[in-house]
Amino acid sequence: MIRVAIFASGMALRIGLRQMMGSLPEVEVVAEASRPENLPPVDIWVLASADLLPRDSNHPALLLLSDQPADASRLANYHLWGILPLEAGPGELEAALRALGEGLCVGAPALLGRLLRPKVDSADLTPQPLTGRELEILQLAAEGLSNKQIALSLGISEHTVKFHLSSIYTKLGVTSRTEAIRLGARSGLVAL
Repeated sequence: MIRVAIFASGMALRIGLRQMMGSLPEVEVVAEASRPENLPPVDIWVLASADLLPRDSNHPALLLLSDQPADASRLANYHLWGILPLEAGPGELEAALRALGEGLCVGAPALLGRLLRPKVDSADLTPQPLTGRELEILQLAAEGLSNKQIALSLGISEHTVKFHLSSIYTKLGVTSRTEAIRLGARSGLVAL
């Protein structure tokens, strides 16, 4: 059972989050408040605003609900965290809570912004981030789609998919699809 505390400044938001999370299997909402103070021990804090992020490191895993990509960069300072859009549905919340419960950091790609850029080695002075299309193709490859399936899914030619994959390999400094997916997963570029 994942024990959760919900923090939101508005009572209506707290009630909505409590009802949604309370209906999830294996999730128990233990507390809710406008600020994270004097609460029973829990596994995950769900925060409905970046203003509620704790200043110290003496806290459980954090799940921030936000629509601001900049908030993700603030989360990088914490040990175990996740970020989802405020309008995340029950399925997304459940997946994020389970991942955090397993010790994984999670996030919606649109909110992760600069945190999604691949890490480069210090010898590379001009790192090149992946384009939006390259991120899409890498994600579809990670889902096990072939080049032909990726092309059909995105409405592009198979040749264009191969071109983008070649570019991804170069930017990530890898030589194969498997290495690109592995590095993409490790760097948070793709969700597995």
